Amino acid sequence: MNVLVINAGSSSLKFQLLDVDTAEVYAKGNCERIGIEGSFVGYESIAVEGKQKIEAPLPDHKTAMGHVIDIINATGKDFIGIGHRVVQGGWYFPESKVVTDETLGWVREVAPLAPLHNYAEADAIEVCRELFPDKGNVIVADTSFHYAIPERAHRYALPRDVVDKLHIRKYGAHGTSHRFIWRATKEFLGDDVHKLVSCHLGSGASLCAITDGKNMDTTMGLTPLDGLIMGTRCGTIDPATVCYLQRVGGYTVDEVDTMMNKQSGLLALSGISSDSRDIEAGAANGDANCQMALEMFAYRTAQLIMEMAQANEGMDTIAFSAGLGENSSLVRQMVADKLAWMGVKIDPEKNAVRSGEVRDITGEGSSVRVLVVPTNEELMIALDVKELLG
Repeated sequence: MNVLVINAGSSSLKFQLLDVDTAEVYAKGNCERIGIEGSFVGYESIAVEGKQKIEAPLPDHKTAMGHVIDIINATGKDFIGIGHRVVQGGWYFPESKVVTDETLGWVREVAPLAPLHNYAEADAIEVCRELFPDKGNVIVADTSFHYAIPERAHRYALPRDVVDKLHIRKYGAHGTSHRFIWRATKEFLGDDVHKLVSCHLGSGASLCAITDGKNMDTTMGLTPLDGLIMGTRCGTIDPATVCYLQRVGGYTVDEVDTMMNKQSGLLALSGISSDSRDIEAGAANGDANCQMALEMFAYRTAQLIMEMAQANEGMDTIAFSAGLGENSSLVRQMVADKLAWMGVKIDPEKNAVRSGEVRDITGEGSSVRVLVVPTNEELMIALDVKELLG
């Protein structure tokens, strides 16, 4: 049973055609720089050998989808429906839903919570409904998995009338990934996992506390800015910093927003890059700023892992995932070292192995099982499409 998965951004459109039952991928790629000069489509497909690149004008998402259709048709594979990753589901999507005029309207209604993403995602859904009128579409919101966390974890201590009127609460993000990480960890460990701390560590990064499949808390908040230090996001800081920057620094609201989301994090700390590979190379060459960037990232990650353990009222497993979590043995070791006081150990030889499979890197005598779990958000989305349309 095949499903097409679409992940639209403001200037990009990622796609993947896969068999939901076998996880086999028939085609995948990204339409980049939509609406910008130098646009192109990079993709891989069973219809051709190697990585392909189409340099073509992409003035809008509809044009980009035209190239996607050509790539999909070349595989000779049909599909039952289309799954759409939507960053912010707000108060309307505690679970995935089939696209209707009403549910599509909800995506736009909550867009002020994620304006750079939701509007583009809604546009992409409209394009797919127009181009594939005989196919069902499913909205899979990144926030859905977090919506049922306990009120003590999601409510902010602001006036109730303000909170209720503006729907202010912790929404989180990466929920689709954390849901997959729990699923893969449970399949790998069976009854040996009950209290998991899921660590989605990439350019965007968040942790999630999961007890027997139930989400207890997460580190991102009303927006994806809260929590961990990230590639270009500052993570948790004193909220009055925003007021100070405006009142004393003279920055506008938009300038502060840009600063905290796009000019901070590992980029600001290292002074050279938001990419951990560049920072690790700089640290190895003695760059003190790069060394401090890694130190702060590991410190903050370990600190919030314990916060998630509290939400679970215990912790038997830690799962590292996403770009950094899956590929940086150094970051995993640094985080584990900071948790050594409570018995966390990883095996250096197992930690050095690179693999696309779930693997156990737990050290001898560790108080907690430590795994590396490659995430697969596209498969999780496809599974939801199968459930709702299959």
